[in-house]
Amino acid sequence: MKNRGFSRKNLRVQEKLTGALFISPTLIGLIVVVLIPLLYSLVISFSDYTFLSPTISTFVGLENFKHAFEDTYFWNSLLVTLKFVVIVVGLEFLFGFFIALLLNRDIKFKGVYYAILTIPMVMSPVAVGLIWKMLLHPELGIVNYVLSLVGVGPVNWLGDPQGAIWSVLFVDIWHQVSFMILVLLAGLVSLPNEPYQAAKIDGANSWQILTHITIPLMRPVIATALLIRTIMAFRTYDIIYVMTKGGPGVSTEVLSYYIYKKTFMGLDLAQASAISWVLLLIVLVMVLVLFRYMRTDEVI
Repeated sequence: MKNRGFSRKNLRVQEKLTGALFISPTLIGLIVVVLIPLLYSLVISFSDYTFLSPTISTFVGLENFKHAFEDTYFWNSLLVTLKFVVIVVGLEFLFGFFIALLLNRDIKFKGVYYAILTIPMVMSPVAVGLIWKMLLHPELGIVNYVLSLVGVGPVNWLGDPQGAIWSVLFVDIWHQVSFMILVLLAGLVSLPNEPYQAAKIDGANSWQILTHITIPLMRPVIATALLIRTIMAFRTYDIIYVMTKGGPGVSTEVLSYYIYKKTFMGLDLAQASAISWVLLLIVLVMVLVLFRYMRTDEVI
């Protein structure tokens, strides 16, 4: 009996060691690629580190954060970022949920629709930005040419401060709405049939089924989709860089591009690190809010 207990204990120890061995490459990779640079940027954010003086000679405390909060361009970039995230994620969710509901029915050529939806999502943001920059060119772009056929004059889509932000928003929605559709559609497909059958027997209409069954059951999926897209929207950089470079003026300058300018144009890595941590904290707050929303007793 003692030998049997001892062998079981050895087996459990071996299983734990095997599990640790399998997970160690991933853990080491995360530490090297994520944790160490993250902690290093935190240290730099409290120093006077610049590319002109690439040494941590003096710790300045919260001075970099103070300078960021006193910079009007930082507040402009923050407002542009919040506007970008709220509009993009909100419209993508509305369009995505509506199209997912349509595709969840028994219709023909579903495979064709899935293929069409997948194409924008797998395209590189740089390629998307270049394509739409050519399409929206005020003189040579196809969009203005089509509008001219119906008597509409040329529009400077990316040269006008008011129009540029909406053009970038449209391009990002076109690029990423497929992701929202596919995630929400996967959630709709996995819903149980019993509540719907019971609702139909009770005489519930389509709106009542949607609001009292579909949406409550979809809460975790909706929160997950919004969480992922919110994080991705806060990190948007490629399309902004390719299409407008933050312009005209600073009308499309999101925080990620502002951080890029501080780093590679201003050569002030310490201040850029401080702003990066501010952005990280903003994203973490939104993630925590969405996680609280995801905590539900509903079972899909």
